[in-house]
Amino acid sequence: MNKQQLIKKIARDAEVTQRQASVMLESTLNIIIETVASGEKIQLLGFGTFESKYRESRMGRIPSSQEPIEIPAATVPVFKAGVEFKEAVNR
Repeated sequence: MNKQQLIKKIARDAEVTQRQASVMLESTLNIIIETVASGEKIQLLGFGTFESKYRESRMGRIPSSQEPIEIPAATVPVFKAGVEFKEAVNR
């Protein structure tokens, strides 16, 4: 499912226009991005948790030449699925 298909499904399920659904989805995604980027986490019970994690620098290899390279430290976004989400996927 792509973003446009998701917007259509939201519009149908919430009985709103596709434009309204698009605004709701964009707002939700922007709030998640801004919150996680600021270092906070968002917990949606049953769905999952969005947060950021610091990843230390580490050594890696270039696949084609096997030459070692240092992968720099970075803060990355992380999503952990909630129990209900995991159960729905594993049915």
